Amino acid sequence: MTKRSMEEEKEYHRRYLRAVNHPVRKTILKLLMKQKMTIEQLAARLSLDENSLLWHLAFLEYGHCITQKHEHGEVIYMLTKEGTVINYLEESLNGASNGT
Repeated sequence: MTKRSMEEEKEYHRRYLRAVNHPVRKTILKLLMKQKMTIEQLAARLSLDENSLLWHLAFLEYGHCITQKHEHGEVIYMLTKEGTVINYLEESLNGASNGT
């Protein structure tokens, strides 16, 4: 593993924070935390048109939160290690707003 420069590290975190800072993308991450899903499965759960969903998925990939792989002719979306942090972030923010 190569060590990133300070600027590369800042960019990495900036991309991540922008990706998780949207309610639709947070919902996508929570859905993918439960199971890997295809775009069709995600679209059905989110009631989004495919173009909007693809944009959010691309943003999450750009932010290092999800990845995709091809299985049996389908694209399957799944969380990366960074993507699994969403639950921790949500709990931390809720705890902070509750004064805990």
